[in-house]
Amino acid sequence: MAPSAPVVVVTGANGLVGAAVCRALVERSAQVRAVVRRVGSAPALDGVTEHVGDFADEGLARAVTQGADAVVTTVHPMGASREVQHRVGVEGTPVLARAARDAGVARFVHVSTAGVYDRSAGVGDVAEDGALLPEGSGDYPDTKNATDVALAQVGGLTTVLVRPPAIMGVGDTSVWNTLRPQGIRDGERRANPAKTWAWVHVDDLAALIADVATGAVATADDPARGPVAGGTTPVIVAGEAATWRDYLGTVTDALGVVPEWTDEPVWTGQLLTGRARGWGWVPRVSLAHAMGELRQGLTTRE
Repeated sequence: MAPSAPVVVVTGANGLVGAAVCRALVERSAQVRAVVRRVGSAPALDGVTEHVGDFADEGLARAVTQGADAVVTTVHPMGASREVQHRVGVEGTPVLARAARDAGVARFVHVSTAGVYDRSAGVGDVAEDGALLPEGSGDYPDTKNATDVALAQVGGLTTVLVRPPAIMGVGDTSVWNTLRPQGIRDGERRANPAKTWAWVHVDDLAALIADVATGAVATADDPARGPVAGGTTPVIVAGEAATWRDYLGTVTDALGVVPEWTDEPVWTGQLLTGRARGWGWVPRVSLAHAMGELRQGLTTRE
């Protein structure tokens, strides 16, 4: 291993986002410590070392962060009970953050969500300083918001909160390519076609995360140019503009079912990505490619 090769810890390395981050890090010549719950589930890539256990276990957290340059956390049990989401996200993730701080880790990159922002009807475009959803908006946004707050309270660490919307990409754990289409097949087909459908491809998301984790994006005093050293900096990542007609229309057409279009007031703004672009990030995957990938996956499974 070259002396300059960065060492990066990735939790949830077997998931859609975690696996993509591992691939992107290996492409950047990083050494990856992949934290998973099951033996043999980490990506089988040169430069990836599997570590099995619960990242919220203080012993494991201290062991995997020792000598690391960065930590990337991708785990949140979306769809689990509120108690489980709270335990894993709000209570567990800061355990790893504190271990990283104590080990002198340079950067802590947490996969948050654009779902923490208020995107109700009438709200315009949303940037990183947009209004957050209030407590009581749902188990997922509540616990994701609370996790972000808990991480911001861990001092002495440069933390980046990466906030993607719907994540596209092929994988067994893909919500939007696999799980949501199953619900649509079962009858969940109602949407206003004009409603904004914000999305990003997992490969583009992983590219930004890997660049931040490996230091390719330098810290800066101004968050428009890079993560603020010693602070907590949110950054939105999203692909080109799209609507629910694009997504639901593609899925229903591929499945051979009919969408149920509605006309209630909806959010029609955009997630602004000026900050990510100021850090040198440019999405490579087009909406057409993402929808083609989605369609191919659905027709292949049919």
